[in-house]
Amino acid sequence: MTAVQRTFPITEQPPLIPISVIIPVRNEAHNLTRCLESLPNVGEVYVVDSGSTDSTVEIACSYSTHIVQFDYHGGWPKKRQWAMDTLPLAYDWILLLDADEVLTPALAAEIRRTIRSSQCSGYYVRLQQTFLGKKLRFGGAGFYKLSLFRRGQGHFECRAKKQDISMCDMEVHEHVVVTGRTATLRNPLLHCNVDSLSRYIQKHDAYSNWECRVWKEKLSTNEQLQPTMFGNQAQRRRWLKHTFLAVPASPLIYFLFKYVLQLGFLDGTAGLIYCAFHGIQLFHTKAKIYELRAKI
Repeated sequence: MTAVQRTFPITEQPPLIPISVIIPVRNEAHNLTRCLESLPNVGEVYVVDSGSTDSTVEIACSYSTHIVQFDYHGGWPKKRQWAMDTLPLAYDWILLLDADEVLTPALAAEIRRTIRSSQCSGYYVRLQQTFLGKKLRFGGAGFYKLSLFRRGQGHFECRAKKQDISMCDMEVHEHVVVTGRTATLRNPLLHCNVDSLSRYIQKHDAYSNWECRVWKEKLSTNEQLQPTMFGNQAQRRRWLKHTFLAVPASPLIYFLFKYVLQLGFLDGTAGLIYCAFHGIQLFHTKAKIYELRAKI
């Protein structure tokens, strides 16, 4: 893995939010402008690209960002952990964003207030998902992830070291684990999840490859975040997925769980498609596990 860094000047005015923002990208021209426009008052922004062939890099160049190239050849670490380990970050707090996420003024103000005198090492942020142009409220769409944490006190868990380029070049469903106390921020992060179903399907094909490899390596007993229905939200979601993987006809049951029990039907057609695709992804994972077993 190599990096070629192009640095663009940061404003000399003292930043209102002293954080380092890391944004992993690849062909995110349709999302990146919206994301970067939400970050005018942060200390620094690193856009970590992986050979985009659209105008992603040109868009990043039009903002005050650092642009870094990341070449993935398999294994560990992946993109975000590599960036945290390698980049010369200037601030004590890291905020991880995806290109399809937007920092709202309310959340930015809350982060600025919080880190000024915080006794915690990390903070969970709720994602407000927009799927096919509709804000989702049901179907398990509103979940939390640990996106803000002190530099040096957070790292991604490694659930499978023997990974290859078919499995996505950045962390999929690994979670950030921090040393010390955590808390939850009140304001959500906007997540504009899907503008193109074709792109969504391509991404989730790589995700199911990764899920299949995690199963093959039998790492569930060594995970830093153990799957349990009595843990935090990430642990409960992991327990749910492990449970459904072992159940016959689980893709259909998983769809009904999200669409009926979690009220996904109240989000209309977008909710139906969202819940259906989660069932389909589980089906893809189980089919690839069967394929692996057939080859053994």
